[in-house]
Amino acid sequence: MALLLMVASGFAALGYQIAWTQQAALWLGHEAAAVLAVVAAFFGGLAIGALMLGPRIDRSARPRVWYVTCELVIGLWSLALALMLDPVAEGLLQLIGSQPTPLWHWAVAFGGTFLLLLPATAAMGATLPAMEGVLAGLGRVGQSIAPLYAGNTLGALFGVLGSAFWLVPEHGLTVTAVVCAALNLLCAVIAWRLFPVASSQPVAAPTVGGRASLWLLAMTGLLGIAYEVLVVRVLSQVAENTVYTFALLLAVYLVGTAIGAALYAGRRIPAERADAMRDRLLVLLAWACLVGILGLSEAATFKSRLNDMLGATLAGALVAEAALACIAFLLPTVAMGALFSHLATQARARGVAFGRALGVNTLGAALAPPLFGLLLVPSLGSKFALLLLVPAYVALCSQRGWLRPGAIAVLLATCAAMVWMPSLTIVDIPAGGRLVSHAEGALATVSVVEDASGVATLHINNRQQEGSTATLLADGRQALLPMLLHPAPARALFLGLGTGVTASTAAQESSVQVEVAELLPEVIEASARFTEAAWGEDATQRMHVVATDARRFVRAGGAAYDVIVADNFHPARSGSGSLYTVEHFAAIRARMATDGVFCQWLPLHQLDLDTLRSIVRAYQTVFPQSWAMLATNSLDTPVIGLVARADDGRFDVDALRQRLQGGSFGFNPKDFGVPDALALLGSFVAGPAALANFSGAAPLNTDDHPVVIYLAPRITYQPDSLPRDRLTNFLQATRITPDELLAAPGDAPVDAGWAQRLDAYWRARNRFIDVGRQVQPSADVRQMLAQVGQPLLDVLAISPDFRPAYDPLLRMSLALARTDADAARSLLQTLARLQPARPEAVDALRALSASPLP
Repeated sequence: MALLLMVASGFAALGYQIAWTQQAALWLGHEAAAVLAVVAAFFGGLAIGALMLGPRIDRSARPRVWYVTCELVIGLWSLALALMLDPVAEGLLQLIGSQPTPLWHWAVAFGGTFLLLLPATAAMGATLPAMEGVLAGLGRVGQSIAPLYAGNTLGALFGVLGSAFWLVPEHGLTVTAVVCAALNLLCAVIAWRLFPVASSQPVAAPTVGGRASLWLLAMTGLLGIAYEVLVVRVLSQVAENTVYTFALLLAVYLVGTAIGAALYAGRRIPAERADAMRDRLLVLLAWACLVGILGLSEAATFKSRLNDMLGATLAGALVAEAALACIAFLLPTVAMGALFSHLATQARARGVAFGRALGVNTLGAALAPPLFGLLLVPSLGSKFALLLLVPAYVALCSQRGWLRPGAIAVLLATCAAMVWMPSLTIVDIPAGGRLVSHAEGALATVSVVEDASGVATLHINNRQQEGSTATLLADGRQALLPMLLHPAPARALFLGLGTGVTASTAAQESSVQVEVAELLPEVIEASARFTEAAWGEDATQRMHVVATDARRFVRAGGAAYDVIVADNFHPARSGSGSLYTVEHFAAIRARMATDGVFCQWLPLHQLDLDTLRSIVRAYQTVFPQSWAMLATNSLDTPVIGLVARADDGRFDVDALRQRLQGGSFGFNPKDFGVPDALALLGSFVAGPAALANFSGAAPLNTDDHPVVIYLAPRITYQPDSLPRDRLTNFLQATRITPDELLAAPGDAPVDAGWAQRLDAYWRARNRFIDVGRQVQPSADVRQMLAQVGQPLLDVLAISPDFRPAYDPLLRMSLALARTDADAARSLLQTLARLQPARPEAVDALRALSASPLP
């Protein structure tokens, strides 16, 4: 029964950790300092509880009372947190500020989280020593440590899987915490009724050997969590980095630890052999870590082969990620579980209370995230930081253990790995391409890769492409379209930098001051290559880029912005879903000027329609009078923008015309496909009513119920449709009318003729996209004309103003003139008839008649 209670208590502990970590990130931010500070604060609370309460429990005649009290404190404090979390979080948010220094950010993130969770985490740290005390009073001194630890760890495994795959996706963070609290309260009731009032066996004062055991427990705690932090860091370059990825990694870590403790539980080690067993376990752990590290160097190849074998299914993708976790974690964690059980048992035999042993082990674990995550990875890189762990474990052996063949062999093998093992920097470089730059930061690895044709792309963790030199016009339009919708923007905020082309396009307007919030400092550094390629060395002179969390920057700042543009964040990546919640959109609305414009771009090539519905519903909860627009007419990488005005007003055509003519741009908007107001407003695809109907009763994405991070990974793991098909389905499910979008000064009606032209433009655009779905690209102009010639002419018949159909036909006619002047002349004459206001076809006809092209 004690084991079952430990399982339930472990389930609750990891359920809390998942819920509290996600909640903490909402106000602390997703920077490395904040993420690692929360982990360190959680471990720190466990350590304090075990160190301060453990010795008292060990001396107490009523360990049952201590256990019941700890479970009650955990459950009741978690329920209290559900009520007080919002006001406390707001206070911490303001204390951190929108642009904190790294030291201040770390201090507040760690200190605030530590104090906020301390009653619960300290009680968690004491539950295992208290239960050990209960069983010790029943004559099971020492024997109970390993099985209790195994049971508690097994419960933690169930807590990770149950929370990540069921509780949080279905019921949200608060309900998850309440369920965990109910488990703690149930454990308290059962323990009170089940266990007799029994005294724990007194523990003698620690001997010299006992104090040495404490040192070993602290160091193994530090090295064990360091290994976890570093492996997760490396695998982020191979895995998809979804919420499921990290749940599986943690689950395998816990499985191995539980197995190791369970294997040790039945062993009885004579005192005279305890030190030799410790040395053997340390050397075994060193070998296991080395094997795991060597496996990481082939992780990308292994995952690719597994994916080929298992196919593109959700289950197959998760199995592949779990297999990667097993390669890196299983053997080392089995050895870790056995080693901790042995060290704790040995310490108990030498007069060290179990609570104290657990406390120093957990305290060492608390130091690992900042030491290795913030300091060693950026300075040494993942490979050398990981390989240093192997000799560190060997160094913990006795002097006699250093001279054993196994210890010497593992040290020699590690030296060889440092020299010959390939780097753990995993970057996919295309044939004929090259790695331009690479930076391994505390939170992510950022690379710039150039292909054989010279096109450079920006990658985060080798998984997420942030843009390229080939998408400069498309990226620029994501700034230009929302900027043009404001009559006179003076201050603009961009959430997310990427290649920097989007924000730097806005900065080319001399009257606008641009601010950018970007999470990763390495992205800021890498973006210079792309902004210079687009605009030259002075591209960012009117840009102020801050390395900060976008959510916190919005909530903690006070300035008002005329235009706010949010990047198309990959919704499946862990943490990105919080940028699509009702609360975040509400915070953005509070930062908009009276006539401000907000555009949230959404990558439809990375979104399924169900996830899109949840995001649209969240957006419309805050901005009911909103529209959708297309960044470009791309079929392979369609990007949809949700657009709203702070005053809930519509757009004045005359004001937009003046904006296009009077803007102090450093470029011609025509170069971005926006020659006039018709092309600008022609980008819209859905009105408020259509968006409300499209989202329907989709699950609402909120801070407490973050459905997007659990929905979005499905299409990442198992693509079930093409982006072009999702775009077409979205266009078919939505509509827009000129009356929903246009307004005229005063009460004057909108010009009916112009409204008809706009409606025709929209219908032509939808037909153009539908035609493009069936096109097979070809270098042969005749083959292309055979596919698209008549369909594009039909599109122009719907709207002669639709330039995206006119321009390719014009280019193909000029190419055709080199081989068939008559066919080219016929096509040009048709273009001139369909669009007499445009001179290009007429000019080409004159040139063709005067001097036929060879």
